[in-house]
Amino acid sequence: MSANCSLPSLGRGKGMGLLFVGMFCGFFTLTSCEDILETDSDFVMYEDDNTLNHATDSVYSVLGIVNKLQMIADRTMLLGEIRADLVRTTDAATSDLKRLSAWDFSQDNKYNVVSDYYSVINHCNYFLHHVDTTLERRGYKIFEKEYAAVKAYRAWTYLELAKNYGDVPLVTKPLMTEIEAREAMNGPRTSMQEICNYFISDLTPYAYRKRPDWGRINDRISQLFFFPMRVLLGDLCLWAGRYQEAATWYHDYLTDRDDYVLLSSSSRVYWPDPTDYTYLRDAYISTSLAGTASTAEVRSYLPMEMREFDGVISDLGNIYNSTEDNYYYYQVTPSPAMFSLSAEQIYCMEYKTATTTDTIYVPRSGFAKSYLVGDLRLYSNYSQRSLGGNNEFSEYSNDMQSIYKVVSSEWIPTTRTTMIYLRYAEALNRAGYPQSAMVVLKYGMCEDNLVQYVDSVERKAAGQLIEFDPNIFLKADAIGVHSRGSGDSHCNAYYVLPMPEDSLATRQDTIDYQIPLVEDMIIDEMALEGAFEGYRLYDLMRVAKRRGDNAYLADPISQRYGDVDAALRAKLMDEQNWYLPLP
Repeated sequence: MSANCSLPSLGRGKGMGLLFVGMFCGFFTLTSCEDILETDSDFVMYEDDNTLNHATDSVYSVLGIVNKLQMIADRTMLLGEIRADLVRTTDAATSDLKRLSAWDFSQDNKYNVVSDYYSVINHCNYFLHHVDTTLERRGYKIFEKEYAAVKAYRAWTYLELAKNYGDVPLVTKPLMTEIEAREAMNGPRTSMQEICNYFISDLTPYAYRKRPDWGRINDRISQLFFFPMRVLLGDLCLWAGRYQEAATWYHDYLTDRDDYVLLSSSSRVYWPDPTDYTYLRDAYISTSLAGTASTAEVRSYLPMEMREFDGVISDLGNIYNSTEDNYYYYQVTPSPAMFSLSAEQIYCMEYKTATTTDTIYVPRSGFAKSYLVGDLRLYSNYSQRSLGGNNEFSEYSNDMQSIYKVVSSEWIPTTRTTMIYLRYAEALNRAGYPQSAMVVLKYGMCEDNLVQYVDSVERKAAGQLIEFDPNIFLKADAIGVHSRGSGDSHCNAYYVLPMPEDSLATRQDTIDYQIPLVEDMIIDEMALEGAFEGYRLYDLMRVAKRRGDNAYLADPISQRYGDVDAALRAKLMDEQNWYLPLP
């Protein structure tokens, strides 16, 4: 490898090498020298008196970082989903996907390119090091929003790195030579806990900084290109085991009247008639990647290109769906474990007449499609049908599948409202407030529900963590997350706060009994709500690490086909095998 590659000057109008969302952007365009990890990604930079001291530099440079994030965008969904238990690969899947699913890292895999992450990080470090944060115009610091946004990009990328690779080198300065890069990558490695604590401190001063807003770029909301800072801080605290702080950040973001208060989504799929189970209402597609992002549900996303000439296009649509491009041969489909979890849920309806109110539980059999039993979110996000018209010589598959969350790959969500509520519930529960967490799942957050379903001792202890403005968060609008797929969960007698059969010695003993059981309910709800979106492996991993119980991850993954894969279970009982190998 040569150490003589050069970086073109970054100044205004120089190095016009990046085409992104319809704009030519001068950025860190590098030559094609190899980096220390023996790939052709642009990991190392070479300084040539480059400064970022003009507004156009800021926009172009940050969009250039977004372009780098596109390189790892598909992986944010695939690495967390393919290796978990809710999906399985088909015969049509690529060898890389099949090996990921089998946890086989014995060969090179296109989804295991750690240098792509460090390329994002190094570009962030370069921006943070060179941007002139003192520049003002009319008393306004020109780069303050972009500076905070890039810090958030860097922290998010490190969190992704740690989830997938375990202990990794923490590099916070731009690497300008290959020698520096080699030394950094051969240096000490930093644990997930240390990474989270570092970036919690790094981001906290910018927690209330608004995100950049450059209007629409190629008809996409540019503000949503950037991570909500308080949600990212909540995620870091959740992984670090700082649960009170995590709940505080999530709550603060959800209830921010100066920004955009986020009510729990009322979008759901349900049976409209308790005596007729032949059709559904309100198909649940609010989390679909198709169309324009909903400002109520999707809070941030990674924009992808529509043409390879413009940058990186996503392959998720072809992986999850039957398309003309893949001749209807989809590569990933729901696993038996996904169908089983969905069917295990008990769907109920509150049925009111002029004089009575009854609870009706939907039958457990007799449907045209088996996955209409139980929770309806799988049904509303998934369909499969046989064409039956292709003969053995046809190049097209006879089976067609659609995963409506991924019918289009123009953008990949990274934050959405309902998942924030579920992480908020996870943090509340672990902070010692299981009754409050149960309100998120079963009833929906509002003052009336909290007064009715959380006792006075917990309400006093939780304090502002569970305060919701009664003028905004109305009981009429409140809906528990479980109701998005399982009917009127507020009246479901089978979906309740766990209680010990016998009274325990102290109140704390009861709380300690409830916390892991409520946590199990939350993790199941995350699976029902977030299936196919890339969360599952990391949710299992987070709880397994928290409990010191590797079986929490190993058991469901080794049983995703129904029977136990003993060899895979044995492998996953060793935490060291959870992570992708570093080169």
